[in-house]
Amino acid sequence: MPDGDDDYVYDEATGEWRPASEVAAATAAAARVVVRDAAGHELADGDSVTVIKDLKVKGAGQTLKQGTVIRSIRLTDDPELIDCRHDAIKGLVLRTEFVRKR
Repeated sequence: MPDGDDDYVYDEATGEWRPASEVAAATAAAARVVVRDAAGHELADGDSVTVIKDLKVKGAGQTLKQGTVIRSIRLTDDPELIDCRHDAIKGLVLRTEFVRKR
């Protein structure tokens, strides 16, 4: 085991001792979920998206028309859903397959 002040962890895949900070960074990167829109672009909190299909909104009695711009989206734990706000509809959750990043 190498000497030093840093903690080391044995990596069974490579058979080497690696710094714990390096292993933690690799684990965090692997755990990060990538959310993509219908065109395959990566989405992030605060992005603006456009609706690509007319969508009937359950419980609101309204339809979101194709081309409607939704600003300031928020990502959820589910990579297929985004939380958003629209002027007429509060608490709107859309599937990522029906939006495209602006």
